Amino acid sequence: MARRIEHLAWLDGRKEAASHDLATSDLVAAAGEAGLVPGSLTDRSDPPPDRTLEAQLATVYGVTPDSVLVTAGATQANLLAVAAATDEGDRVLVESPGYEPLRATPSWLGRGVDTFPRPVEAEYALASERILAETRPETGLVVVTNRHNPSGRLVNRDTLAVAGVVAGDADARLLVDEVYAPYGVAPRDGAFGGPTAAGMENAVVTSSLTKVFGLGGLRIGWIVADPDFVSRARDAMTHTPFVATPSRELARRALFHRDDLLTRSREVIRENGDLLRTFVAGRPDLSGPVFDGATFAFLEHERADGDELVDAALEADVLLTPGRFFEAPGGVRVSLGHDPAEMQAALDAFGDVLDGL
Repeated sequence: MARRIEHLAWLDGRKEAASHDLATSDLVAAAGEAGLVPGSLTDRSDPPPDRTLEAQLATVYGVTPDSVLVTAGATQANLLAVAAATDEGDRVLVESPGYEPLRATPSWLGRGVDTFPRPVEAEYALASERILAETRPETGLVVVTNRHNPSGRLVNRDTLAVAGVVAGDADARLLVDEVYAPYGVAPRDGAFGGPTAAGMENAVVTSSLTKVFGLGGLRIGWIVADPDFVSRARDAMTHTPFVATPSRELARRALFHRDDLLTRSREVIRENGDLLRTFVAGRPDLSGPVFDGATFAFLEHERADGDELVDAALEADVLLTPGRFFEAPGGVRVSLGHDPAEMQAALDAFGDVLDGL
């Protein structure tokens, strides 16, 4: 029997209905007006025919095109990565707190799921010794996010490399979901200006156009790994929907103009990140780090737990993400993905909710 993903089921319809959306982490403000062609892609030229989606992504990641598989979003990319990396009887080791689909999808595929901690006391650091402590002989895949979801903590390539060695010593792969890695006010070395595990031995990278580009409607994601792994993932893809041609063509256009689009995204990141940091600094009743370059954070209230905060906020038409979906019921994820003016109004409304607790 299929197991639904509670986080996604809970969100269904709520984002559209809320007056103040502090749950959306996609940078929808960077995508422009919604439509058949997103506003950020209108009046932009298409690339030459030889600039395929795979070729452009290969250039971004410094790999060959046969190391890239284009998927219908990052969710499908992660599903295919689990299917390609593991066999019946294998177990998947996932960070906690962490994004629910990264636990639910392996479970749905019949894999056992274990977790290793990224505790708030360590500011959600990715520590290889914590991975090592939870590996088993059956561990076939270790899964992390970078930036960490829900906290926004970013780790560098060296840290990912150490995690990859630990996974490799356990005869497992390291899967790094990098949808938030490009978030930052200035570009870093790496894909789309963020650190990447691409090209590391034993590493599998997934990402998409949804978060930093705000182009979730296209449903374009990808896997970057060695060609043999990509071939296995492509075989698994025959059991799932393929990528729609219009989405593929608009994604080609987006990547062709990626530098301009990322410049706009970083403006939104800077403004919204400053708003979030200022808000949390002015609320002695909230605790939790707001990391540089992040537009989202995981926060706890001095008296109310996550569900109590969410329920109180909903009464004021403010949408937050409950921490229980990340295995951290004591807090909430607060995300600023919309236009900064909208986000200021949403934070003001959230502040009123907190004042009334």
